[in-house]
This record gives sequence, structure tokens and C-alpha cells, in this order.
Amino acid sequence: MVETAHHLSRKLAERAAEVDQNDSFVGENYTLLKEAGLVEAGVPRELGGRGAEISELAEMLRVLARACGSTALAFSMHTHQVAIPAWRWRHQKVAAVEPLLKRVANEKIILLSSGGSDWIGGSGKAVKVADGYRITARKVFTSGAEAGDILMTGAIHEGEDGSRSVIHFGAPMNSAAVSIENTWRTLGMRGTASNDVVIDNLFIPDANVAFSRKAGEWHPVFQTIATIAFPLIYAVYLGVAESARDLAVESAKEKPAPDLSLAGRMDTELRAAQLAHRWMLDTVARNAPSAETVNEVMIGRNLVARHAIATVDLAMELAGGASFYRVRGLERRFRDIQGARFHPLQAGPQARYAGAIALGLRTEAIF
Repeated sequence: MVETAHHLSRKLAERAAEVDQNDSFVGENYTLLKEAGLVEAGVPRELGGRGAEISELAEMLRVLARACGSTALAFSMHTHQVAIPAWRWRHQKVAAVEPLLKRVANEKIILLSSGGSDWIGGSGKAVKVADGYRITARKVFTSGAEAGDILMTGAIHEGEDGSRSVIHFGAPMNSAAVSIENTWRTLGMRGTASNDVVIDNLFIPDANVAFSRKAGEWHPVFQTIATIAFPLIYAVYLGVAESARDLAVESAKEKPAPDLSLAGRMDTELRAAQLAHRWMLDTVARNAPSAETVNEVMIGRNLVARHAIATVDLAMELAGGASFYRVRGLERRFRDIQGARFHPLQAGPQARYAGAIALGLRTEAIF
């Protein structure tokens, strides 16, 4: 998978600037990813996929991100939505995920994530009706929505007793009750087309509800999701930072007297991001999701973000005025890396979560 990502990188890089300039979706790149077999990369071989482990998927995304951050970030959402049920199938013997994984392998369907608009609090409304639920919701930040087949999402059901639970399900993107609103006009990661998905009175049968949980509290499934998903998502931002570093070095070498201190500070920040990301992957490799692994992954997530952003800032300084020109590619990396700030757990909640773990306090409502 990593070799395939390297092979695709040249074509992705050729299109990246145009996609960014035109606010267009990286749809042609998704075609390449499908043809290359990367859509089913994380599906176990026993179920028809290519059996990639989390670390290999992360490396695949990092390589793709060096060429086109938007392609890699959008595709990371599909990748983690495949990696999570694959992990549950292999390590928790959850047979219920087999049909979905087999569809990914055989039909090459694309899974979408609504994590940015749902997260622990949940969003949308689920009204109980005979044999199922009627769903009304708006899911923002749905990366790659145009290419998606199933939106993995949830909605809040309010019980007669005032209790609030979140039901989780897959929403078919080809349903007449599901539409996309083109809201994605952004600073960076423009090619992800992370538009709003609007769900209007969609019927979800009881049999299609994957699980339910208390709204506003961590659930064991979400501990698994957080532990596995974020090392994949932040592999993308690491790749963006690495590519910015390389562009800055090329530019600095053209100068008669490049600033050695800036170059050294840049590489030091990058190494910190790389080490933090390695810690995230080491945490995943424990294969024991819990409140503690969420803490370690989220510490890593914030360190990767902090040091990756600092790396690109220093890359801009090292390259100097040349970095301000779009043709050099650095300013696009500068804009794309800003997205690392906004995924959960952001700095405030992450610090509170880590503090609660350190002091032996409860974390279920910190998100």
C-alpha cells in the first residue's frame, strides 16, 4: 500500500494546485485510489481486502499527504471508518461488521465520517416510529461527501423520561432523504469538499442501528474509535509538514547564505511531530482501547498539531519571500496545516482530559 501511494504521488501532486485554486473536489484522485486497491487496504484478507495494519495505513496516508493534503485528509476519513470495524473484527471477534467490510472489499464503496459534527455530544434528531427511527440532521465537515456511498453517523433520541441517547447507523448517500449542500469555502484543505450533508426525514430500521449510547458521555466503542482514528488522520498533517520542510530546504539551498538556525529549528520541530506521531501508533499497537489510550493518543494528537504547525511556520521563514508565491507550493501547505487545530480533542478539552487522568478523576464527560 505504501509503494502504491508513492506511485500515485506524482499524479496527485500535479493536480493539487489546480484543485486548491478552484475549490474543486479531488474526485479524479479517488478514481485513482480505487483503481490502485487502496479503498480496501484496511479490510482483512480473510474478508477480501488487503489486510493492512494501522501503522501501514498511516504511512500510506502520510505519503499521499506529501503530494496532496486534501486527497489524503478526505481519504483518511474512509480509511479510519474501515480500520475501526476491521480492528473490532480481528481483536474483538465482532461478526456484525463483516457485511460492511465485505462490501468495501468487493464493491469498493466509500465510507464517510461525520465525526467532526457528532463526536461525543452527538447531533441531529432521531424520532422513534414503528420498526425504526426517522432522522433529521445536518452533518458538517463531511469530507469527500461527493464520493461517498454510506455516511457513518448518528442522531440523538430523546426518551419520554427525558433521557438522551445517540443511535449510530449508516445513512445511504443515494437516498432521496439525503443531500449535500456546498458550504466548503475555506482557508485550506479545499479539495476535501467537506460539505454539509443534510438528512431530512430518513427512515432507519431498528435492524440497521449499529449501537446506541448515552449522549454526552464516552462509550467503549468511542474509545476504540478515538484510539484508532486519530493516528490515521494526523498522519496526514505530518505528511503536509514534511513536504513543507522539503520545499523550504530546496528554496534555502538557492540562497547564497541560508539561515542555518531557522533550518535547524524547523527540523527540530518536525522531529518532535514525528516522535509524537510514533507514540500515537505505539499506543494503537497495544490493542487495548480505553480511557488511558484515548489520553495518550490525544496527547500525541496535540503535539503533532503543535509541532507540525510550527514546522510549516519555520519553513515559510526559511524560504523567505519566495514562500509567498503560490507556484512554490509552500503557502498551500501553510493553509492546509491549519486544519490540524480543529479536530477533537482540541487543546482545552485535551488538557482537561489529561489532567483528569493524571489526578485519577472521571473523564466520561470530558470531550
